[in-house]
Amino acid sequence: MTRRLALIRVVVVATALLGVNYVAWRWLFSVSWSAWWIAVPLVLAETYSLIDSLLFGMGMWRLRERGEAPPPVPDRTVDVFIATYNEPIELVMETARAAKAITYPHRTWILDDGNRPEMREAAESLGIGWLTRSSDWDGMPRHAKAGNLNNALLATDGEFLLILDADQVPLPEILDHTLGYFEDEKVALVQTPQWFVNVPEHDPLGSQAPLFYGPIQQGKDGWNSAFFCGSNAIIRREALMQLGISRYVGEVEVGVKRALRTSRSVVRAARRQLGADEHEVRGALDEIEADIGRARRELARGVPLFDVTYRFQRRVEGVRTRLVAADLETLQADLAVIAELDGIAHDPDLSLATVDEATLTRLAGREMSPLGAVETVEALVRALDVDRTGEAQPIMPLATISVTEDMATCMRLHTMGWRSVYHDEVLAKGLAPEDLQTMLVQRLRWAQGTVQVMFRENPLVQKGLSIPQRLMYFSTMWSYLSGFAALVYIAAPVIYLTIGVLPVQALSTDFFVRLVPFLVVNQLLFLIVADGRPTWRGQQYSLALFPVWIKSFTSAFGNVFLHRDLDFAVTPKTKQADTGPAWHLVRPQLWAIGLLVVAIVVGAVRIAVGQADPLGSLFNMVWVVFDLAIFSIIIRAARYRGFVPTTTLEGAA
Repeated sequence: MTRRLALIRVVVVATALLGVNYVAWRWLFSVSWSAWWIAVPLVLAETYSLIDSLLFGMGMWRLRERGEAPPPVPDRTVDVFIATYNEPIELVMETARAAKAITYPHRTWILDDGNRPEMREAAESLGIGWLTRSSDWDGMPRHAKAGNLNNALLATDGEFLLILDADQVPLPEILDHTLGYFEDEKVALVQTPQWFVNVPEHDPLGSQAPLFYGPIQQGKDGWNSAFFCGSNAIIRREALMQLGISRYVGEVEVGVKRALRTSRSVVRAARRQLGADEHEVRGALDEIEADIGRARRELARGVPLFDVTYRFQRRVEGVRTRLVAADLETLQADLAVIAELDGIAHDPDLSLATVDEATLTRLAGREMSPLGAVETVEALVRALDVDRTGEAQPIMPLATISVTEDMATCMRLHTMGWRSVYHDEVLAKGLAPEDLQTMLVQRLRWAQGTVQVMFRENPLVQKGLSIPQRLMYFSTMWSYLSGFAALVYIAAPVIYLTIGVLPVQALSTDFFVRLVPFLVVNQLLFLIVADGRPTWRGQQYSLALFPVWIKSFTSAFGNVFLHRDLDFAVTPKTKQADTGPAWHLVRPQLWAIGLLVVAIVVGAVRIAVGQADPLGSLFNMVWVVFDLAIFSIIIRAARYRGFVPTTTLEGAA
């Protein structure tokens, strides 16, 4: 263990002890229940911050600095993928030329999701491969960048894939400095930092993220949970294809089992309604139930899914034919249910593996005619869609469950026992957003994608992940809930300074001797972990972008649970039109700044006229000043007019 890591662990323990001591005391002795409407939200926000601090400390506990990479083995086959949609041709070609110049033998491909003839001509003029989606994707869900990459996976055959965004210009040695890690046959991914050439030293948009592309990823690496960030990563094809096949088989198997279970309940419910003299119909339903049992036993023996479902469908079809002469009038009430199941079979966003369990439970308990029950069983099996007719290709290795394919894909790889590596060396240089609007689009998309994954595949319950891996993935998702805590941290001092409502029982010595040491040691942890890297900008944006984090949560919730559109937008790669300061983009923050300023003025007046406690007011004024220092970055971001380049991307690389 290095001295630095030992010091980090000492400070992590101190932070945890002080934080737990403070928050426990707050809950037990300090909540002002007479002002519960602000007191409870505040102590909840503090609890949230403590959990966030504990998760951060856990990551830093095993911070891993790998140093120089192992040398690469010769004769590996590598495909370099440059994903593009509508970026300027010259920008893409600048990246492509640098990719072609990578020293390790490879094949370079431009994945042109815009299907532009001029892009194809430019690529072919340099001897660079050009790929766009096949006609199989016409009229099918496209899944944005994940779909583009999945299409290219089935059209190429390299053992390893270097994935680059259109603006990420690789250095010639990128493969020489990363491929050596794959000598470990369980390594599926090597992620390198994203670094940007068009960011001024003061970084007004917080683009460089030195804390994340450094200690945070290094800490996750120590727990084997460093994750794919969408670009500047090398991935083992075998791992992706294994993942795609495994997910396909698993999802279909879940659907088959659920369909058979619900079918048995439907048949039994229909049989209970039969009269004593309906022997022929009872025999038909008994035959179907026996077929259901046979299908379940075949699945347990490992019989191929397609064979099981095909034979079951044929047997049920034979029984239906014998019953069709029965009273059709009673079938009419069941047609809506059958139509709903057929809708699932043709809706690419739904499947029997994911449809609400309560829906199937209500269906199983519904009264149906015998023929209606048989038709329902047939519809259930049709809804399985073993061939994935609602998708362009049945195997989708890169996850399509969110607007960002990277985290979910990597988490699934980890559930299968694959390993990941974070190599902390800048090996590609790209372009960051140059205006506030583009930055906000980018941050919203990142946050929405992460929250979608949390709702759809919460790492805390994913089989195959170790407990530390679950917590490391969850810590990233948890961080995007900070928008709600930020509202409370803004409101509490404003409420006290303006109307005198104190959310704690008293600003006593007990309060300060618990809070102040925790805050000081927590900041000390950031300083030691950062090891000279600037962290203040990241801390500012974690609070200042509270409207973005709140919108990401609410929109992702609406998308996952209410099936609303997400309003996805590709991050622009060029600066948007300069129309002056973008105040309209940060109205919530400006309102917050205004309220904080008013609170200080009102608080000073209340002290002057003897209506406020000087100590409590001073403490809250310091709190307000800190909040204003945080929000000051929004003023700079709104006024930022973009970076003035002094060199080209190629020259910088």
